[in-house]
Parts: sequence; structure tokens; C-alpha cells
Amino acid sequence: MRMIPKKLTSYLMAGALTATSLGVPVVGNATTFSYGYDSAEPTGGEMLADAFLVRPFMLVGTVLTTATFIVTLPFSALGGNVNEAATKLVAEPASYTFVRPLGEM
Repeated sequence: MRMIPKKLTSYLMAGALTATSLGVPVVGNATTFSYGYDSAEPTGGEMLADAFLVRPFMLVGTVLTTATFIVTLPFSALGGNVNEAATKLVAEPASYTFVRPLGEM
């Protein structure tokens, strides 16, 4: 009985650590070390990482920001900034999740 909360806690901690590491900016410039290939095109590894690591987290983020928008909609309406809130909390995360080409960060 005690094992389930420990496992759940460890899974949640691992997920939280993974999610926070996705927000760390990459240091350096990829075009500096191109070695003869066009660095503007994403590699297969970048596409796989985007498809299986970044997109699922961004999907969860899109759902959370959309829920936040719905909860804060009355306050945005009173403040007169519904369009700005919709753009920042719904349109931009959805665009980054669904419209962006695979592998392009």
C-alpha cells in the first residue's frame, strides 16, 4: 500500500525535472559547427526529439494554458484584454504545438 505513493511521487518528480530541463536555453550556435551540412534543416534526431519529447509536453502545456485562459476569462473581460490573453494563452502555445514544422525549435 505504501509503495504506490512512493512510485507516483518518483514518477511525478521525474516528469517535473524533465519538463523544467526543456525550458533551459541551448548555449552556443549550431551554425558554428556545421561541418559541411546545411544546419538550417533539422536532423533526424532533432525530429525524433521534437516528436516524442517536446510535442507531448507542449500538448499538456497547451491544455493547461487554455484552461487558465477559460478560468481567467472574466477578469480579462473586465480588464479589456481578452484578445491579448487569448493570443498568449491559447493561440501561441497551440501554434507551437500543432503548426510548427517537425524538428524546428
